Amino acid sequence: MTPARTLTLDLDGLHCGSCTGRAEAAVSGLPGVRGAEVNLATGTLRLTHSGADVAAVAAALTAAGTPPRRETHQIGVTGLHCASCVGRAERALQAVPGILSAEVNLAAESATLSAFSGANALAAAEAALEDAGFGVAPSGPEAAPEDRHAAEALRLTRRTILAAALTAPVFVMEMGGHVFPALHHFIAGTIGLAASWWIQLVLTTLVLAGPGRNFFRLGLPALLRRAPDMNALVAMGTGAAYLYSLTATLAPGLLPPEARAVYFEAAAVIVTLILLGRTLEARAKGRAGAAIARLIALQPDTALRVDEGAAREVPLAALRVGDRVRILPGARIAVDGAVASGTSHIDESMVTGEPIPVAKAAGDPVLAGTVNGPGALEITVTALGEDATLARIVRLVREAQGGKLPIQALVDRVTARFVPAVMIVALITVAAWLAFGPTPAHALVAGVSVLIIACPCAMGLATPLSIMVATGRAAELGVLFRKGEALQRLAEADLFAFDKTGTLTLGQPRLTALEAAPGVSADAALAKLAALEAQSEHPLGAATVAAATARGLKVPAADGAEAVPGAGIRGTVENEALIVGTAAFLEGAGISTVPFQARAEALAEEGATVLYAAIDGAPALLAGFTDPPKPGAPAALEALEATGAELAMITGDGAATARTVASRLGITRVTAGVRPEGKVAAIGAFTAEGRKVAFVGDGINDAPALAAAETGIALGTGTDIAIEGADVVLMSGDLAGVVTARKVSRATLRNIKQNLFWAFGYNAALIPVAAGLLYPATGLMLSPALAAGAMALSSLFVVANALRLRRAARPDGPAASGPTPAAREATT
Repeated sequence: MTPARTLTLDLDGLHCGSCTGRAEAAVSGLPGVRGAEVNLATGTLRLTHSGADVAAVAAALTAAGTPPRRETHQIGVTGLHCASCVGRAERALQAVPGILSAEVNLAAESATLSAFSGANALAAAEAALEDAGFGVAPSGPEAAPEDRHAAEALRLTRRTILAAALTAPVFVMEMGGHVFPALHHFIAGTIGLAASWWIQLVLTTLVLAGPGRNFFRLGLPALLRRAPDMNALVAMGTGAAYLYSLTATLAPGLLPPEARAVYFEAAAVIVTLILLGRTLEARAKGRAGAAIARLIALQPDTALRVDEGAAREVPLAALRVGDRVRILPGARIAVDGAVASGTSHIDESMVTGEPIPVAKAAGDPVLAGTVNGPGALEITVTALGEDATLARIVRLVREAQGGKLPIQALVDRVTARFVPAVMIVALITVAAWLAFGPTPAHALVAGVSVLIIACPCAMGLATPLSIMVATGRAAELGVLFRKGEALQRLAEADLFAFDKTGTLTLGQPRLTALEAAPGVSADAALAKLAALEAQSEHPLGAATVAAATARGLKVPAADGAEAVPGAGIRGTVENEALIVGTAAFLEGAGISTVPFQARAEALAEEGATVLYAAIDGAPALLAGFTDPPKPGAPAALEALEATGAELAMITGDGAATARTVASRLGITRVTAGVRPEGKVAAIGAFTAEGRKVAFVGDGINDAPALAAAETGIALGTGTDIAIEGADVVLMSGDLAGVVTARKVSRATLRNIKQNLFWAFGYNAALIPVAAGLLYPATGLMLSPALAAGAMALSSLFVVANALRLRRAARPDGPAASGPTPAAREATT
């Protein structure tokens, strides 16, 4: 009988005793559940069960209206050496109660966990990893993956040097005699072959027990757990060669005369070459994560805090939100803030990818890591630590680097069975050579070569290392992939749909036409319109307020303002009911816009956006706004279309306005006059056609569409809600960033396919060669030492190919604004 276990889950939707009873009843009857107690005060469910399906529990709670909260954790994992390790670690984590999913990344040496909040899953996950033979890296900034890679590379370098020093005499004594017969005769005539074998035995023992001990320390327990990995293959191969040679040295009578030979050099060289390969691999992983290290290095460690008019240098830890900080000309800014005094131009290229310095004056935001220009500034600190923009960028990049692409699913299925399959092939090879080969030595050489030449490392690194390099490179170019899988989806997208206002256009509309109904004062109506629009985040609201201010109008206060995304806003101004928005919004409220129809149609043909206002149920005002396309939009759209994508516009603007703007930008498919749910429906219609849709937007009303599209791309100049719903975030509002994201994603997918072709092709081609397939025709067999070299080179090929993505550049032509300084540094 399965022992009872306890699981605690945090629940949402608990408001009263009825809610607690409903939640308890929802799970009490499920198989394996022994008891359920809901605590309304703490908002938790204490579940006693014996092997209950936690996913079924979650589904039942969600159906009852009290869904369990979920949280995401990312932890560092040590001891990952190949794709088989990844599979074993994921299985160990997925068996932990409370964990919904687990993705382990070999290149980043991390695990991303989705778990139920309150289940204490993190501690249980760490224990499960340790039970499976892995280590857990300390959390926190001091334990960054790039630091672990550097430390690992240093440790491996020392082991490789020691192994090489011990292996060199063994190799020279054994293999040198085959190449130079005079050396063989010299050894036989001086110390003798027996003494030579004893020297090789001692040196090889030191290699295996010293620098090579980790292969046995990790590989043999993995064998005992019936979960063999790369370490197990190396331990078996080198162990077999060593034990055979040990027998030939200590008890030669146990072997037939023709089989009395030693292979100490094979065991020693295998260890040395694999250590060399892992050393180079660790260094390459460090370079793959160098983009994050450069981002972190952008932030200074100190800042000039202003106290009572005097500036004093203090560490960042001493700063608080609201402090005043002085920024000297040419200095790098240490914290996020808002300009309190002074004017200057700031180079934000290292964060946004925009090469042109941005003018800053009082009230404008500044970002940590950017470089001040010729003017001195004083800023008010607005964000510190994990809340700062630079820290959020680093966090997003690391999360994306820990993700998996859909293409990885095939790799996971193969690698789960790869190492056991190699062991079976090796056993069959040995058996065949013992039965049909000339000597047992041939069986040993073939079996060891099969074990050593197999390379699950290359298969395990093929996808995650490319993701790691690409997401770091993209961040340097001002493109943040919030999810790793967005790299593949964006590369495969064949239709890009754009919001209009603020995305294709500057998002800085100006009031250019105003028409009042008979008997209505245009200025008075505009002042009331501005009062209501001041409560809106829409760009048209800011344009309305700016127009009223420019006319010197006194803007009254508004009460009960209620915005309807994609439609308009309603409220009360000076005791009059005011409703402002699209024609459909007003007509839905029973207000006719016919009096303004002719003027509205003329404005729409000119590309203007039209708003209507009604006061106390009567049409009062028509306002026309012009918002020119962004200067780089035509070139960016042309470059995007050149990648094979079709372009579409989905907007809440009227059809005539939308068609005019679209025709100027070369967009042929237009869906106009829709609210946020209409944008989702339009994306659904494109998807029903079999299209893979990427949607680009920036506003609150774009958030549903960003979430509904296969790939949502948010402009960093947009709202937080839009950014949170997106898969890709462009740090600037330049549409060239969409092209950059597309180019990087396509280069990444192409790179991954190259890696996978090599990894699978290498194993498919060379395992039969190692087994002796060519021996009948050539009389030659593959040396285990050469097999070890081939295996190391296989991983290094994948690593080197992935590192080419560090040179992934911005698109050529007018849409490009040139690589950032950080990006240029990355290519040198």
